[in-house]
Amino acid sequence: MRRRWIAPSAVVWLVVAAAFFLIPLIATLLFSLRSIQTNKCCSGAAYSLIVHDHQFWSTIRLSFQLALETIAISLLLFVPTVYWVHLKLPRLRPVLSLMALVPFVVPPIVLVVGLLNLYKGAPSWFYDKPYGFLATAYVILAFPYMFFALDAGFRSIDLHTLTEASQSLGAGWGTTLTRVILPNIRVAALGGSFLTLAIVMGEFTIASLSAFKTFPPYIQVVNESQPYEAAALSLLSFLIVWAAMLALVLVGRGRPRPAQVAATR
Repeated sequence: MRRRWIAPSAVVWLVVAAAFFLIPLIATLLFSLRSIQTNKCCSGAAYSLIVHDHQFWSTIRLSFQLALETIAISLLLFVPTVYWVHLKLPRLRPVLSLMALVPFVVPPIVLVVGLLNLYKGAPSWFYDKPYGFLATAYVILAFPYMFFALDAGFRSIDLHTLTEASQSLGAGWGTTLTRVILPNIRVAALGGSFLTLAIVMGEFTIASLSAFKTFPPYIQVVNESQPYEAAALSLLSFLIVWAAMLALVLVGRGRPRPAQVAATR
């Protein structure tokens, strides 16, 4: 058996890519470890102040809750929609793909101003609360990421065969979707969910202009007067995104299995 050697050019590009991503992070880490009093390395005072700051925990908790709400709403809306389009209305798929590109074209500042005017006069529990207004805005913002992830997942399975086999065993549409289709697009749904998590945890414009105190505006407030703590917060936000991506890798590490039908009467 012949050994496969990595091409030298591939190693060079890997080193360049690693340096491109790691050098700014290392510089940020060293800056965040500077002492507040002496301005010298190394001290964990910035991280200690953040951990003991009540606003840090309240804002990051709010952002996590908004991320979970956005993921739940997106999955409830897009999974049945994409499933039905692939199964019965394939001609509408280019239309949905074009609609999914709109959040890339419309700047967030324009989106938030339009939504504030659109929902003006809505009930206070929706308009004045982050779990109503912000969640709606984030579902729109995450639309392309969730749609294209689910679209790739549905295109990778034999959707018609799975549906026909499930219904021939006596399963209804709900059982077919939840017990047959969802297990086979699990990785795609998780991919869209973790991308949505990363978007919500890092979104600043909409939250700031709508005057809601989420995690990114908190970072901006800290950055105005506490540079070392702001650097520490930036690293923590990177770690949150990395943890989400690592969870995706760990969940999808299993060997690919053939599509299964698990319908019940």
